[in-house]
Amino acid sequence: MNDMSYPLTSVTWDDEEITSLQEVIASGQFTMGEHVGQFEEEFATFIGSRYAIMVNSGSSANLAAVAALFYRKSGALQRGNEVIVPAVSWSTTFFPLAQYGLKLKFVDVDADTLNMDLEKVAAAISEKTRLLIAVNLLGNPNDFERLKDLIADRDILLIEDNCESMGATFHGRQAGTFGLMGTFSSFFSHHISTIEGGLVVTEDEELYHILLALRAHGWTRNLPPNNHVYPDLKGDPFYESFLFVLPGYNLRPLEFSGALGCKQLVKLTRFIAERRNNARKFQELFGDHPHVAIQQEVGQSSWFGFALVIRSDAPYSRNELVKALADARIECRPIVSGNFTRNPAVKWMDYTIACELTNANHIHDAGLFVGNHHYDLSAQLEYLADIVQSLAGN
Repeated sequence: MNDMSYPLTSVTWDDEEITSLQEVIASGQFTMGEHVGQFEEEFATFIGSRYAIMVNSGSSANLAAVAALFYRKSGALQRGNEVIVPAVSWSTTFFPLAQYGLKLKFVDVDADTLNMDLEKVAAAISEKTRLLIAVNLLGNPNDFERLKDLIADRDILLIEDNCESMGATFHGRQAGTFGLMGTFSSFFSHHISTIEGGLVVTEDEELYHILLALRAHGWTRNLPPNNHVYPDLKGDPFYESFLFVLPGYNLRPLEFSGALGCKQLVKLTRFIAERRNNARKFQELFGDHPHVAIQQEVGQSSWFGFALVIRSDAPYSRNELVKALADARIECRPIVSGNFTRNPAVKWMDYTIACELTNANHIHDAGLFVGNHHYDLSAQLEYLADIVQSLAGN
């Protein structure tokens, strides 16, 4: 009996992470504190950004980033503004935009990169467009030179949803740093794991201060004396610890997550290198496959997972492939949300579709992805190739 298995996710911790959790327990400080602050500083340095703010998930990072754009003193977004988004992304790329009353305009994705089709983006931009969400899908950065050209002379803001692409680079620069803000996730199955967790990075001091208030109840407690949100602080801790100035949330991470982040971040470069080694093997096996297409790299992907999109003339369906993989103990899942406009949740959103979503529909119907990990997957990838090949009767 073949005892090979290929899981979707794996644990990235060792004794260092376990020890860090025990140290937090011994400290008695479980809610957001010094470990979170240390992780924020170290993450900002690693990414090459002036500021990083940690929250309790990548979804919360997207929520905080969108919300912050409504409270700027200059150039704030307004309800009803148009935002261009790719049709394929995770649900919480879209939900904060709808919750803040923005009008979503969906564009198709590129069949090769799986990121949004930049020609379709160019055609979709209108006088009403105020925001562009660039989603770096499955580890793959967008072509930010082209994106910047598209919005260079327009009053359009750029945010990166980089929750699946920590450690990816474009022309040597970290993905997540090309927009006004970039969001990251450190959920269990991602490049590093703080159990739950996310971050927002920005160069903009005003946005950083807004994010500090939004993260914790909208109060002034975490703001520096000289800040852009409420400059009239008098240094009265009794009153100003409970002074609410923005309609905020409780998005605070735990100290456990901050401590874990510090340990995991040290290992991230090694994790990404091993993921890229696995990607080379994956490309060798599937790069010229007659029945499945794979994601084409832009810049240097951090390879969140390995997408397989069944070609229209393949002798088997996705259902048949999914069953064969399950029988072989190879875990897989759809490519993010597929075409998100085909999900029932869109009935609650104000949106338009800018073009035919041909590629998004094909991904929705014929795509899946398998996992990538921080260790050598050569045997698992060869096993995957054998299972895929067996479906064609060869």
